[in-house]
Amino acid sequence: MPRTSMLRQITDFANRADPYPVYAELRRTPVLHEEEDGPYIISSYYDIKALLHDPRISSDATNLAAAGDDELGQADETGGLPPSFLRLDPPEHDRLRRIANGAFGPPHRPRRIDGLRGEMREIVTELIDGFGDARRIDLVDQFAYPFPVTVICRLLGVPREDEPRFRAWVDPLVASLDPETRPGPDDETGKKAQEARMQLGMYLAGLVEERTKEPRDDLLSDLIDTRGPEGSMSMMEVLSTSVLLLIAGHETTVNLITNGMLTLLRHPEVLQRLRADPGLSVGIVEELLRYEPPVQLVPQRTCLADIEVRGVTIPKGSRIWLALAAGNRDPERFEDPDRFDPDRGDIQHLGFGSGIHSCFGAPLARLETQLALSELARRLEGPRLVEDPPPYRPNAVLRGPRHLEIAFDELR
Repeated sequence: MPRTSMLRQITDFANRADPYPVYAELRRTPVLHEEEDGPYIISSYYDIKALLHDPRISSDATNLAAAGDDELGQADETGGLPPSFLRLDPPEHDRLRRIANGAFGPPHRPRRIDGLRGEMREIVTELIDGFGDARRIDLVDQFAYPFPVTVICRLLGVPREDEPRFRAWVDPLVASLDPETRPGPDDETGKKAQEARMQLGMYLAGLVEERTKEPRDDLLSDLIDTRGPEGSMSMMEVLSTSVLLLIAGHETTVNLITNGMLTLLRHPEVLQRLRADPGLSVGIVEELLRYEPPVQLVPQRTCLADIEVRGVTIPKGSRIWLALAAGNRDPERFEDPDRFDPDRGDIQHLGFGSGIHSCFGAPLARLETQLALSELARRLEGPRLVEDPPPYRPNAVLRGPRHLEIAFDELR
């Protein structure tokens, strides 16, 4: 594998079905810099973990633009709103995340996510019942995609009668995240994405106005009402946080569920164990986050100062890509890293990142995936893959099948 083409191989759609040989080759040069104006790619577990906690690494979108942004860093998850805290540095990041955490979980709402467990089970049951008499399904379109959208709607407080409209806006927004299909503003797909952003923003603004006058027991009301030491969120900040949760949280959970079922179907002995013991889903999901993480690469980082990594000085202002999926299979950190083993005693993975930007929605994604996989294992009799490997989305950052066709004998 030519070392000079490594950058291209990481982003090449042809490698989406199995990028791990590329990552193994990448780890031979833990700090890779192929082009003068290109990014520095970090691929070892310990180096990635250290940089995720290093205050000299910036996530601020303005610093990224100044460094010469690339196509993998251009996804606009807020669509014209102020940057979400995902794209900010302290202290502004800390202010917004502190308020969001108060609405999303402890200390103010310690049971918010677990309190959704019963409702999530109902949604999963309805979706699987919806397979009807079919003995072949597309898991993405018929289950993994609608499930997290419905959950986020219920979490935010979107009225059930509006959920179909909400999903219709999500479709073009998620499509616009793919680098291969990311449209320009004059492209038809781009126009649809812009229109969806505008309509979603207007709809959420209306909900925020309603909740400001009449708060309810939902996340949107809490984002409006929660105050941190530095005050509360502005209306625009509430909107950008809501859109972040919708877009970033939705796409990663779709991929985690789909990657998870694909992995279980390739390891039928684990699938059988899960059918007999739903509690095994906790360990399975943690190992999946290491073995087949939905977020493969974090490209949106820049250096605020010169940083030395393994004897290589990365100059101030340089762009850095953190290859999380390569670090998750680093033999320096994990024994037999290419083996799927839900019984691992130590799974300190990078699947949700680490440091101040660790995944805000991790508790929700974990619970959704645990419930989804355990119930699919229980109810599908004789499940098997129709196509292996399945077709993948052309995305180097968020990796998952575009479709996952599964045949089965009957529903339990």
